[in-house]
Formats: sequence, structure tokens, C-alpha cells
Amino acid sequence: MSKVLALDTSTDACSVALMNGKQCISRFEVVPRRHTQLLLPMIESVLDEACITVKELDAIAFGRGPGSFAGIRIATGATQGLAVAFDTPVVPLSTLEALAYQALALNPEAAFILSTLDARMDEVYWAVYKVESGTILALTEEQVTAPSAVVLPETASECVAIGPGLNYLDQMSSATQSALSQVLADEFPQAESMLNMAVSALDRGDQLPPEEALPVYVREGTWKKRSEQ
Repeated sequence: MSKVLALDTSTDACSVALMNGKQCISRFEVVPRRHTQLLLPMIESVLDEACITVKELDAIAFGRGPGSFAGIRIATGATQGLAVAFDTPVVPLSTLEALAYQALALNPEAAFILSTLDARMDEVYWAVYKVESGTILALTEEQVTAPSAVVLPETASECVAIGPGLNYLDQMSSATQSALSQVLADEFPQAESMLNMAVSALDRGDQLPPEEALPVYVREGTWKKRSEQ
């Protein structure tokens, strides 16, 4: 049975979760600018509760972005620091995709999902996903735009929207707003939603050595394709 630790600090929330076989232990707090103080104690807390050590982990997953530049770096640095000591495989995961899985958990009937994050500077990180047999499939690239430029594919009707980028909902086009069947604006990416994503990635062989686990910023001038990193 898999032993996977997941971390996310890409937003104002600080989140840690541990899968220990069938056991799931998590910590979650909305704590702006306190991630560096709380992340490691949260990690220690879930490991202690499960009575396992970092050495016993099969992998460490983390929210690789998009999101807060500083927040993504905190999770990346913590993951690399823990993983290097024991050569633990690392699984970088999309924060927008994690939000999409949270939306699906909250609304199992969802067919399309718009995931959003507040990118500051009056911009939104977003991507649109399709649900097929419980699996999230990307219909668009992850991108950062003005809220008015959030455009759903024509096929994405009755779309569930999730994430703090929906604070800008009133600035999105009337066509986008009218295509939304449910708005979950109070949801942040949670490490717990990344655990099954991480296990699937491990099954596909998508894990990386710690030094190759890098953030994805998306915003032009900061983000590079993995092939260019």
C-alpha cells in the first residue's frame, strides 16, 4: 500500500496530507504569509500521527503551480529538502488540476470544470477540464489572463467553477458566467486532493528525482516549459 506525502502552499492556504495505505491524515489552514512557519510542523504532525518517517515514504507530491510565486517556491524547497536526504521520488502536481478534482468530489455529476486561482494584478490563472469516467482531462492549457479573457470551449456547458479566481467572476464575460452551473469560490487547493493524483502518477511512472522537481509559474517572463528549464 502506498505511503505518499503531499504538500501545497500555492495560495493563502497551507496544506499537508499523508496517505498511509488506506489511512489519510491531513492538515489545512488559511494562513497568509505564514507558510514557512507552519509547513514543517504540519508535516511532522501527520508523520507522527501515522507513526512513519520520511524514509518510509514512497513519494512526496507537491503543488507545483500555478499560484503564488513565493508559495510555490516554499513547497518546492520543502519537498526537495525532504526528498534529497532519502532519494525519495517526487511528484509535481498541477494546482489547477487538484482544484478540478476537488470540484468533482463536491459535485460528482460535473461534466466540465473551470479551475481558477487569483493571480493578483487583476489577473486569473485558469484552465478548463472535462470529466470522463471520474478522470479529469484538460481542454485548455493552464494560462494567466485578465478575467474578461476567460473563455470556455463551446462544448463546456453547465460548467462547475472552482477556486479563488472567482473573486473576479463579475469581470468575466456574460457568456462565461451564463455557462456556469455552480460556483465554488471559497475552495483552495488542498493537499488531500493530490494524494490520488500522486498515486496515479506513480503508477504511470511520472515521478522525478528531487533535483528535477521544479515550479511552474505560467506568468510570462517567469515560466519556462520543462524542456527549457
